Amino acid sequence: MPTPLTDRHAPPTTDSSEKPSLFARRWFWRLIHVGPRLAYAAGLGPVIGRFILLLTTRGRRSGKLRVTPLAYEEQEGAYVVASARGPTSDWLLNLRADPRVRVRVGGLDFAGQAEIITEPGRIADYIEHQLARRPRFFGAILRAEGLPSPPSRQDLEGLGARRPMVILHPLEYRATAEGNP
Repeated sequence: MPTPLTDRHAPPTTDSSEKPSLFARRWFWRLIHVGPRLAYAAGLGPVIGRFILLLTTRGRRSGKLRVTPLAYEEQEGAYVVASARGPTSDWLLNLRADPRVRVRVGGLDFAGQAEIITEPGRIADYIEHQLARRPRFFGAILRAEGLPSPPSRQDLEGLGARRPMVILHPLEYRATAEGNP
């Protein structure tokens, strides 16, 4: 019988009634990163950039540059991303060590500063906004997190306490070969 996807870095659960989260093995996350990176490399940034950005962070231990594709939401000139793996995702741990980033989104490439948001109320506001915009997609994500449909505000704040989000503030823009700003 196959074992469920788990992550050795997943926080231990204290309540046996909790449903499993969206944790998967590290190799799985690296595998799903390949497609968006290849699409950007093939010049499809303006197409895929409508949904996915490439976040470049500096590895907290290695010092090497690490590229992670992430779904995003643009809000008032900044880009909001969230971690499907919660506070243990490598890119988020890298940001805690060094919040300076490089972001490639569509035909844009910019240096930025990451702001990690951990306030449950603010994260719940963001999730409510996303749920209103894309009810099927975000509803499925919330159900996978074990939340009822529709979730209460308390449910969303509880999820927000476990799932930080990040605001990427642009510092300088430049156009990439794929397009102009």
